[in-house]
Amino acid sequence: MKKDTISALATPTGGAIAVIRLSGPDAIAIANSIFSQDIANAKPNAIHYGEIKDDKGNTIDDVIVSIYRAPHSYTGEDCVEISCHGSAYIVQQILMTLEAHGTRQAEPGEYTRRAYLNGKMDLSQAEAVADVIAATNRAQHDMAISQLKGHFSNELNRLREKLLKLTSLLELELDFSDHEDLEFADRTELKDLANNIDKRILHLADSFKTGNAMKNGIPVAIVGKTNVGKSTLLNALLHEDRAIVSDIHGTTRDIIEDTTTINGITFRFIDTAGLRKTKNTIEQIGINRALSAIDRALVVLWVIDAEPNESEINDMLSRTKGKHLIVVANKSDLSSTKVNPSVSLKTLNTSIHPLSPTPSTTSTPSIPSIKSIKSIPSIISISAKTRDGITALEEAIYNSLNLPEISTSDVVVTNARHHAALMQAHDHLTTVITGLKQSLPADLLAEDLKSVINDLATITGQQRITPQETLNNIFSHFCIGK
Repeated sequence: MKKDTISALATPTGGAIAVIRLSGPDAIAIANSIFSQDIANAKPNAIHYGEIKDDKGNTIDDVIVSIYRAPHSYTGEDCVEISCHGSAYIVQQILMTLEAHGTRQAEPGEYTRRAYLNGKMDLSQAEAVADVIAATNRAQHDMAISQLKGHFSNELNRLREKLLKLTSLLELELDFSDHEDLEFADRTELKDLANNIDKRILHLADSFKTGNAMKNGIPVAIVGKTNVGKSTLLNALLHEDRAIVSDIHGTTRDIIEDTTTINGITFRFIDTAGLRKTKNTIEQIGINRALSAIDRALVVLWVIDAEPNESEINDMLSRTKGKHLIVVANKSDLSSTKVNPSVSLKTLNTSIHPLSPTPSTTSTPSIPSIKSIKSIPSIISISAKTRDGITALEEAIYNSLNLPEISTSDVVVTNARHHAALMQAHDHLTTVITGLKQSLPADLLAEDLKSVINDLATITGQQRITPQETLNNIFSHFCIGK
C-alpha cells in the first residue's frame, strides 16, 4: 500500500461548489501550508473558513476546510476536504498548488481502496460504494445502502463463525487421533447444523435473481406481429418518442431498448422486430433477435390487435414458459379492432390451468411471484396511440413480479461475483453433508469445511482460514485439561 499523500476532485465538474479531498500522512500539513489559517493542530471534525493562496501569496479562492484525523476518516488516514467554488479554473489551480507542495493525483478508486486496506470497510462494502453512486431509484439505493452498512458482511460473518466452530470440533478430534472412539462433534448435530447453514447460503444465492434484476433494470420484451403498435407502445411507456412509428410493416428491424421507472423500480423495455415469416435476410436477423429478447426477459408483453389463433397462442405460451406473460390488446380506440378480451383470456388461461376461472377484463388478476415456474397471463386493453390504459398496464407489469419491499436493513445479493462465491460454498458444503452421511474421516470433512469458509471469505476480502485461527477458536471455546 502506498503511504504518500493523494489529492483529487471528489465532486462532479460543473457544479456551483467543488470538494477537493486530500488523504495521507501529510494531508493536514500540506493543506496548512497553502491555507490562510493555521490548522496544523486544529481539532478533528471541525471546519475552518479562510483563503487558499498560491506560492506567490495570491488568493485562489475563499474556501471552507474540514479536518479529519486518523483513524476517524473515510480512508482511515488523516484527511482534509477543501470546499471551494466550482469554477474549473479554481479547481485546477488548487490541485496544481497541492501537487506542488507534495501531493499526487489520486488513482481511480484509490480513496475507497485505502479505506478497505485500512480496515474501514470490507471488500463487499467497498463494492457497494459504486452501487450507491450509480443508484437511480429507491430499490437500488436501499440495496446498496444495506450492503454499505455491512448487513451482508455481518450475515456472512455469522455463517463463518458457525463453520469455524464445526471445523474446530473436527480438528480437535485429530489431536486425539490415538483415541479412535473419541468424538467431540456429534455427527447428527453436525449434519443438522451444516444443512441449516446450507439453506441460508442458498437463500442468499436465490435473492440474486431478484436483486440483479432490480439493480440493472428488469427486462421487459415487447413482442407481437408487425404493425400491431409495439413501437408506439414503447414510446407510451417511456413517455417520449424513442422509436420510429410507421404504418409500413417491418419498420423495426433491430431491438430498441430504453429504461423507465415504475413505482421506484427500473424496467428495461425492449422493442422488437415484428414476428412473421419473411425472406428478407435483414428482417429475419431482427426477428431472431426478438426471439432472443424473449429468452432474456422476465416479463413479456404480447401485443395483439386481432384475435390470435390457437397455433399462435400455443407458440407464445411455449416461448414464454417460466416468464410473466401479459397480453396487451392494443388499438382500443379503433372500432375495427377485432380483439375480444374475454375470449382471448379464457383461451389463454385454459391452455395453462383448465380449472382457473376467467378473470374480469376490468381488473388485474393476482399474478405469481418472480420465482414462479408458470404464469397465468393477464390481459390489458389499451390504446398506445391515445395513451388510454397505459397506467393500468404499468401497474400490471409491476404487480406481475410480486417484488418484495426492499429496505436498507434487508440482505439482497446483487453482485454476480458474490453469487458465484455463494454457489461455490454451497457445492463444498454439499460435499461435507454427503461426507457426514458416509461417515468420512474428520480430516477430510475439515478440509471441505475450510473450503466453504474460504469461499465466503472471497466475498468480503477476508484472509483464508489459517491453522492459527482454528487453534485460537479451539482454546477460546473449549477447555482441555485447563
